[in-house]
Amino acid sequence: MKLNNYKGTNEKKDKNQDKIIKNKNESKETTVFNKSYMVMILALISCFLWGSAFPSVKVGYEIFSIAGNDTYQKITFAGFRFLISAIMIFIFCMVTGRTLKIKKEDLSKVAFLGIVQTSIQYVFFYIGLSNTTGTKGSILAATTTFFSVIIAHFFYKEDKLSFRRIVGVVLGFIGVAIVNMNGGKIQGGFTFTGEGFVVISSLVGALAGIYTKKISKDISTFAISSYQLFIGSIFLIVSGFMGGARGLNFTPKGAVLLLYLGFISAAAFSIWTVLLKYNGVGKVTIYKFSIPLFGVFLSYVFLGERSLGTNVIIAVILVILGIILINTEPKANSNMKS
Repeated sequence: MKLNNYKGTNEKKDKNQDKIIKNKNESKETTVFNKSYMVMILALISCFLWGSAFPSVKVGYEIFSIAGNDTYQKITFAGFRFLISAIMIFIFCMVTGRTLKIKKEDLSKVAFLGIVQTSIQYVFFYIGLSNTTGTKGSILAATTTFFSVIIAHFFYKEDKLSFRRIVGVVLGFIGVAIVNMNGGKIQGGFTFTGEGFVVISSLVGALAGIYTKKISKDISTFAISSYQLFIGSIFLIVSGFMGGARGLNFTPKGAVLLLYLGFISAAAFSIWTVLLKYNGVGKVTIYKFSIPLFGVFLSYVFLGERSLGTNVIIAVILVILGIILINTEPKANSNMKS
């Protein structure tokens, strides 16, 4: 009896020591991604890549002859883009020796994320965008950050709402609105299948971000990114074809563009998942306000769209102020409330 108790005590000690060692290793691994300068660099790289998708997708529509109102063809196009992204991450992990193995019970979590974040979010976005103006769509899409900050307040202590945080988000949103106001006017009106769908897309994206942070505690970030992109892309492609989309006519030019768009999502989603894993949602998500700024700038450089006036300068200043306000806020404990 004593011998059994002794063995049991030793087993408990060994388990506790393993946990301590694991926690130490995790803390060493996370220090780099917790540093403000690293968060800023990686977040801006992701946002720059996502921003470059704006002119790239427009060029893609021209190359593949996709009409502006052909919603289901756009959904199919997005599906192929994300499928390529998933394949790229698979290849990267194979070459670098990174494992993509996940537990059976975690597969449903990643599948759910793929359906929500990659499929449902983009279906609502593309349908909504086809029923509203590009300006209103861009501004309403920025509400993702609003939703993320508010929802995170109820899940993470480090993401508690504060006056400073609210002001930071409002400044960033105003910046996005200003950069999208060409001529100083935004048309009124609201339709559920237009503006309503874009807002729903933003809400779904925010919820997906919170869920990504939650499951990233136990699942490899590369596994999350690759599997959710793969599963989501299949749903998008199937949805597109069910809606009447046709296959894409691939050309060398079109193939190169799709490869770049695939790289954008593969790199940006992987980096973003890592940042969400090791940092507060608000601290990371605030950088998303820079996506339309990069989009406007790159569209001007490569497509010659619009001129970079004072509205862009004001928008940049407001977004920077918003980022500073949130990222210079006193740190709180990062434990979950529940």
